[in-house]
Amino acid sequence: MLTLADVVEGVGGPRMEALENEPLREVTIDSRQALRGDLFVALRGERADGHDFVSHALGRGALAALVDRHLELAGGPAHGWIDVSASPATASPLAAKLAGGNGLPLLIRVDDTLKALQRLAAYWRRKIGALAAGLRVIGVTGSVGKTTTKEVVAQVLSMRYRTLKSEGNYNNEIGVPLTLLRLRPEHERAVLEMGMYQRGEIAAYCDWAQPHTGVVTMVAPVHLERLGTIDNIQLAKAELVQALPAAGDGGVAVLNDDDERVRAMASMTRARVVTYGLAPRADVWADEIESRGLDGISFRLHHAGKSGLVRAPLMGRHSVHTALRAAAVGFVEGVSWDDVVAGLRVSPAQLRLAVLEGPHGSLVLDDTYNASEESALAALNLLAEIEGGPRVAVLGDMLELGDVEEQAHRNVGCRAATAARYVVCVGRRARWIAEEAARCMDDPARVRACDTNAEALRALREIVREKCVILVKGSRGMKMEEIVAGLSANATQQAGSA
Repeated sequence: MLTLADVVEGVGGPRMEALENEPLREVTIDSRQALRGDLFVALRGERADGHDFVSHALGRGALAALVDRHLELAGGPAHGWIDVSASPATASPLAAKLAGGNGLPLLIRVDDTLKALQRLAAYWRRKIGALAAGLRVIGVTGSVGKTTTKEVVAQVLSMRYRTLKSEGNYNNEIGVPLTLLRLRPEHERAVLEMGMYQRGEIAAYCDWAQPHTGVVTMVAPVHLERLGTIDNIQLAKAELVQALPAAGDGGVAVLNDDDERVRAMASMTRARVVTYGLAPRADVWADEIESRGLDGISFRLHHAGKSGLVRAPLMGRHSVHTALRAAAVGFVEGVSWDDVVAGLRVSPAQLRLAVLEGPHGSLVLDDTYNASEESALAALNLLAEIEGGPRVAVLGDMLELGDVEEQAHRNVGCRAATAARYVVCVGRRARWIAEEAARCMDDPARVRACDTNAEALRALREIVREKCVILVKGSRGMKMEEIVAGLSANATQQAGSA
């Protein structure tokens, strides 16, 4: 297990023998989640500074805290301190008495807590790699579908291996290190989701994580406001395959054959390339695809001259690509055909799209985590496949699309007009969706343009008078989970008065 000796050494200090018998339970950045034996990392955020909560974390039993400034913890537990930012590192007299637990809890002062967290993660990954020679790390990136792919890949690998995966949306400069610090010698595979906002970020994650297999889902105009061009997005995603070991050293790039920009990454890597897609030229491919609405999909899976029918609890025809990625990784990592198929049949614990009950027995498709043109079109395709009453599309602004934002919203609006009977739009940019939906729909009065989520909920109360299928989707900044909560509250009130 990770010990305090590892922490001090990993962030740049000396190896302290007195700390080698002080194991840590978890590493946390939220003092409310800190428990006895944890390491609390005091990070500065946009809204709060973790240093303000160090006393709270230690009071809950945290064994130590990483800080990057001197703290006076009035009324808190007595503690020792080690200043790793000094050269050479210095320690308080209390810290010199650490053997047997004296001097704990401990404050470990570093130059920058975020950078120290990242250094510690890289240190621990290398140490675990030396202890568990069979460990292989799988990185997953792409503009759309990372989280679901990570979940299904982990499910398939867990059929044979003890597998660690990123939890929730731990896919950034904080989440990737926290996941790496959960590695233990018993793990045989680790699946890490890798998001990005700028060039160079995925390269840094790979430097810490040392992935052997890299999966790229697709390249789409997401975060264009930050990266400028889709070419830059392609180059940013390609950092994963560029960081992989050579084929002779076990490196494998799993690439989407149906995406031209992802397919082109084959020339950017030293790793062995394995492709997946809907054409027989791919190494792992599918045909006979059938959507069963909320009951998932079925398809015929092909690989290495073998084929068979597969059922997967993934919603929408587009989800076949998710299943193919997971199957491809499974085959690469030595999972048998039968275990790959069995893994695809299991519903992963964490999928972004959730199905909830709405008013009048309606089905609410909660897809509010984020939105791009590609993911919105896929969600509308799913909506069109589901039977159960009139379909309602509730669509919010799609953010960070740069110069293509108007056309992207209009493309979504045109599809919404054919996928749904009613279209409710929220936000300034979503008015383009409304305009295009009204133009493409035979009855423009079935399109509502709203400024706020509260206004959208009022419109939905007028529209939803019977059992419907309601899709709610928008970018994270639109907070459209408020609409989902309002629909669910209406359903609860109706049930209570029935």
